[in-house]
Amino acid sequence: MPETNSQTGSAVRQAAGRRKEVVGEVVSSRMHKTIVVQVVRKKAHPFYGRVVSKAKKFYAHDEKNEAHVGDVVRLEETRPLSKLKRWRLKEIVRRTALVPEVAVAEVS
Repeated sequence: MPETNSQTGSAVRQAAGRRKEVVGEVVSSRMHKTIVVQVVRKKAHPFYGRVVSKAKKFYAHDEKNEAHVGDVVRLEETRPLSKLKRWRLKEIVRRTALVPEVAVAEVS
């Protein structure tokens, strides 16, 4: 029987357990510590060859509330944090030039 090396076994497990990452645009940041990110994936149609884009929204945990609408962010897969949240904000790739709207209290 061949001996198993513990170092190669752990390296294989680590590579297989790597977390998924996706890049998308923030479409909503109105919730507390939660952002909604739309990820657009483009793929050639198997028969026709035309490029088809498929969009999906992901709910992600934003601990510091630092992402705003229009930012391009990178998400990392994580354990379920709530009913819909299975992703965590890893980094903000590009910030938007637009300033987010701030609710102003009207004085009469």
